[in-house]
Amino acid sequence: MAKSSDRSSKMFIIYFLRFIARGLILLSAVYLYVFHRSMFISVLTNEFFHRFTPLHVIWFTLMLGMIAHLLPNTKITMSGLKCQPVTYREPEDGYDKLSLLEYVQAMNIRAWRVLLIWLCFNAVFGILCLSGIISNVELVMLSLCYYVCDLICMLFFCPFQKYMMGNRCCVNCRIFDWGHMMMYTPMIFIPGFFSWSLLFTALFVMIRWELVYARHPERFWRGSNDSIRCENCSDRMCRIKKPLVSEIDKIASSMPRPVDKLGISAEELDKEFEE
Repeated sequence: MAKSSDRSSKMFIIYFLRFIARGLILLSAVYLYVFHRSMFISVLTNEFFHRFTPLHVIWFTLMLGMIAHLLPNTKITMSGLKCQPVTYREPEDGYDKLSLLEYVQAMNIRAWRVLLIWLCFNAVFGILCLSGIISNVELVMLSLCYYVCDLICMLFFCPFQKYMMGNRCCVNCRIFDWGHMMMYTPMIFIPGFFSWSLLFTALFVMIRWELVYARHPERFWRGSNDSIRCENCSDRMCRIKKPLVSEIDKIASSMPRPVDKLGISAEELDKEFEE
């Protein structure tokens, strides 16, 4: 048991280190914001290609993070990998397609509700910017705060999971690859290469995710994909943020469920997490 736990903790450690790295990036941006505000202004205008600045390093790092989600990559969690055909494992006993449809419909409603609330929330900052109360620089800082909050949601607490989506964990999250779009939503109000290159790449990541979801919803539900069931999870990202058991999750609980390699059934895992 301990040996398996050691192996499964590696992904958590990787993402915790990424969380620290994102925090350092945010702190660097805060330093530039306070002491070199003019640098922000120049990069956010047409001077992006005129001279190299530390903000170009931040831009490259942000862009690289999105590209990693578009390429075959084993260094990300099953939360993102589940959309790929190579990770899909259909249950040996099959699955109920009607239950899958019920799950998809319920999660779609919740997903679009999240999108509406998020856009309305960020519209407030857009109005403040258009009114001259805040500037483009503050919107960039807001995006970088979201950049850090994205991993807070993965590792510690996710309000979207708790109050709106009701998914069991990030591995079972319907909107996992919406994260980039949500990070760069404030960029809508900042015309320029720095902002819109990040925004449109994030939208591409999200659209690609939605197209796969529409064509292969079975990859996204633990009732029809053994790879994202707790008993088969090798990520164990839920070391701090424990899995959420909700009404929508009980659809999958009604499916036949195997015993894992350690001899622990999924039902026993559910009971352990609930306690």
